Amino acid sequence: MTYLLIHGGGSTARFWDRLLPHLDAPALAIDLPGRGAHPADLASITVEDEVASVVADVKAALAEDPIILVAHSSGGLVVPGVVAALGDQVEHIVMTAALIPPEGGCGLDGMQPRHAEGLRLALEATRANGTTITLPGPPDDSEPFRTAYGGDPLDDETPAFVVDPVRLVTDMVFHYLQPIHWTHVGDVPVTHICNDRDRPIPLALQEEMIARLPVPPTVAHLDGRHAPAITNPAAFAQILANCPSLSAPPPS
Repeated sequence: MTYLLIHGGGSTARFWDRLLPHLDAPALAIDLPGRGAHPADLASITVEDEVASVVADVKAALAEDPIILVAHSSGGLVVPGVVAALGDQVEHIVMTAALIPPEGGCGLDGMQPRHAEGLRLALEATRANGTTITLPGPPDDSEPFRTAYGGDPLDDETPAFVVDPVRLVTDMVFHYLQPIHWTHVGDVPVTHICNDRDRPIPLALQEEMIARLPVPPTVAHLDGRHAPAITNPAAFAQILANCPSLSAPPPS
């Protein structure tokens, strides 16, 4: 069994660096297109492009090895397509602060309304004037990240870890507009990790998205922030270890 780790917006495969030493099985942390090892034109990347890139990385590195797919934040948008492409190779899905639109909806439907409306207006303006927008990369000052995730303020080391240019990068927004179809996932079991003090995606919104899943998931709770793989990697890894695909005894 291998963990397939899919990062969220504005990040890279290095998002998972603190989690990797705690895992009880091998892991493949991938870069989505336009980030890290996969340079691309951020203005035109689609969810389909991201799915194809993930599937190619899996086939190159893992062949047909069974997978537990772990997705964070906007990384959740590629999950249905990846599962549809890999089929039975994906034995379990774990979502953490991940965007789950209603069937046929888009990434904007997984955001807080004020954030979605602001991004929608910005995208309309770019279409009107023929420009494109991207999410900013590393800031000059990491201090705002001390409270950006929610929960207790981060320690002195973690904001610098988060904004390191290997980890926080310029990102695109086009994929937030594309339709997502969770019906493609079928009956693959899902664990959803709720971050009870998440600021970007509050608990009530997480619970709303959980209700959109076609099959009720196993729900785990962490008393923490938006990115537990960074802020509480040991507890996050323990939840992964308890996924049925790993914790179930082998057949007799």
